[in-house]
Amino acid sequence: MTLRDAVRVRRPADRLGQRIIRCFSVSVLTTALSLVTLAAFTAAVGVTAWIANVLATGLGTVVSYRLNRRWVWGRRGADDPWREVLPFWAMSFTGLTLSTLLVAGAEHWARAAGLGSAARTGLVLLASAAGYAVLWVAQFVVLERLLFVEHHRPPGVPTVPPDGADEPALPARAGGTPALVPTSLRGKKRAR
Repeated sequence: MTLRDAVRVRRPADRLGQRIIRCFSVSVLTTALSLVTLAAFTAAVGVTAWIANVLATGLGTVVSYRLNRRWVWGRRGADDPWREVLPFWAMSFTGLTLSTLLVAGAEHWARAAGLGSAARTGLVLLASAAGYAVLWVAQFVVLERLLFVEHHRPPGVPTVPPDGADEPALPARAGGTPALVPTSLRGKKRAR
């Protein structure tokens, strides 16, 4: 294995690590935004807590989608409502539902166990964090493997044109990945 091959082998893993760190950073930022929004709606505006939580999650989801799509996975251009937006929102509100169920269960258990207010609050926060942690891992895998997959190929690996495109599909290697275009052909237009 040459140095060039070793660098080529490491690059996808380095980019995966960078996406994990960036996606986690987006989650931290949007969680803080959601908490501030939740506090503002409940304390300053007087909105009912569950409604404020839905509104805060909605705002956090918009920011999370935008940052994940553009900054983490490098997507540019128009959104695909069915392939990207709807699944992203579904995952976000699945997290809200899971968190709400875990929080309700933890609170019920803590009251039945006779725990004090501080212990009950700690258990509720732990249950909420656990729900969102499980969802974060699942969401990263879905974003990485399904929603934004074709937009983080290593340099030099061309995109296979979609069905119906006027360019012929590139030959594929074993495993279905497109073959690399020889350097001598890069950037040259095909004669029609």
